[in-house]
Amino acid sequence: MGDSMVVITLVVLFFALLILLGSGVWVAVSLLGVGILGLAAFSDASVGSLIASTMWDASWGWALTALPLFVWMGEILFRTRLSEDMFTGLGPWVNWLPGRLTHVNVLGCGIMAAVAGSSAVTAVTIGRMSLPELKKRGYDESLMIGSLAGSGTLGLLIPPSIVMIVYGVLAQESIAKLFIAGILPGVLLMTLFMGYIALWSVLHPSRVPAAEPRTTFLEKLKRSRRLIPVVLLVASVVGSIYSGIATPTEAAVLGVVGSLVIALLSGSLTWQGFIDSLLSATRISCMISFIIACAAVLSIAMAFLNIPQTLASWVQGFQLSPYMLLFVLTLFFIVLGCFLEGISILVLTSAVVLPMVKEAGIDLLWFGIYMVILIEMAQITPPVGFNLFVLQSLTGRSLWQVMRATLPFFLVLVFALVLIIVFPQIVLILPELM
Repeated sequence: MGDSMVVITLVVLFFALLILLGSGVWVAVSLLGVGILGLAAFSDASVGSLIASTMWDASWGWALTALPLFVWMGEILFRTRLSEDMFTGLGPWVNWLPGRLTHVNVLGCGIMAAVAGSSAVTAVTIGRMSLPELKKRGYDESLMIGSLAGSGTLGLLIPPSIVMIVYGVLAQESIAKLFIAGILPGVLLMTLFMGYIALWSVLHPSRVPAAEPRTTFLEKLKRSRRLIPVVLLVASVVGSIYSGIATPTEAAVLGVVGSLVIALLSGSLTWQGFIDSLLSATRISCMISFIIACAAVLSIAMAFLNIPQTLASWVQGFQLSPYMLLFVLTLFFIVLGCFLEGISILVLTSAVVLPMVKEAGIDLLWFGIYMVILIEMAQITPPVGFNLFVLQSLTGRSLWQVMRATLPFFLVLVFALVLIIVFPQIVLILPELM
C-alpha cells in the first residue's frame, strides 16, 4: 500500500471513529467497528477468522488476571469506613503545615489511590469525606476543590493501577516493573501538590483557618490506628511484587484476602456489601477487558494496513529529536484528553504511538509512566475531565468554577512531566534495582 493510500485509509478510519464515538456508541464497539471497516475495505484478510483469533489472544493473557482482582480489592475497601477514618487519622499529622488540613486531600488520595487504582473512585471517596469537614472549618473553597481534583488523579499513578495493567498488556511490558516505576513519580506528585498548597497558604495567610489544638504523639498514633491495617496491606502488596516474592496476580490475591479481613475485623463486611463489591468489580473488569480486546482488533487492522510503520517512518524522516517528539505527543494527548477518558486514549493511540516511540529510542517502561501522567492530566481537562464532573457534583459549583480551581494543579502535573523528562531516573531507578 502506497503512502497516499495509507493517508486516505487513515483519514477514513479516523472520521469513522469520530462518527461512532460522537453518536454515543460504546468505545469498545466503536474500536471494533473501525477495525472491521479497515480490514474489510482496505485489505484482503479473512476478516472473521482474524477478528476471532485476535480477540481471543487479547482476552486470555495471564497479565489480565490481575485486573479484576485489584478492582475487587478496591471495591471491598471502598465499602469500609476507610474514608471516615482518614480525616481523623491524618489531620493531626498535617495540622502544623502551611495549609493545615487541606493536605489531608493529598495524603488521603495517595492512600486511596493505592487501594482503588481508579481516579474517579479516589476523588469521590475522599471528596465525600473531606469537603464537608474542610468547609465547616472555613477553608478556602477553590483550594479544597483544586487539591481534590488534582490529587484524585493519583489513582492512576500509584500502584496498583488499572491503567498501568492496560498499558502493560498493550505494550507487552512487565506490569510488576510498571508498578514499581510509578512509586517515585507518585511520591513526587504528592510532594509537589503539598508544596503548592503550602506556598499558596503562605501567600494568603488570611484565607487559612487557625491551627487546631495540638495533640501529643501518642494521641496522633491513637487516632491513626485504623489506618495502619490498610497501609500495611498496601505495603505488603507492593512489597511482595518489588521483592519478587509474588507476581502482580498473586499480589492481587493477597490484596483481596487482606481487604476482606480488614472489612471483617472493622465490622463493615456484610453479605450484601460482599455481593455488591463482586458485581461492581465484575462490571468494571468486563468493560475494560472488552475495550482491550476490541482495541486489539483495531491494532491488528492498522498493522495489516501498514499504518504504524508508515507513520513511524514519516516521523523518522522529520528527524525529530526524542524531546521534540515528546513535546508533540504531549500536545496531542492533552487535546485528546479534552474529549476522551484515560483508557480510551491509551487503547486508541497505542497501535500508532508505540512503534513511533520505540523507533525514536525511548524506553517503553519510562514511556508508560509518562503516558499515565498525561492521562492524569486528561482527568482534569474540560469538557470530558471525569474529575471535574465528580467535583462539580460534590460541590454544586459550575464547571467553570471547578476548572478555574483546578488549573494550578494541572500546571503542577505539567511540571512533574517536565521533571521526569529531564530526569528519567525518577522513573527508572527502582525498576533497575529489581
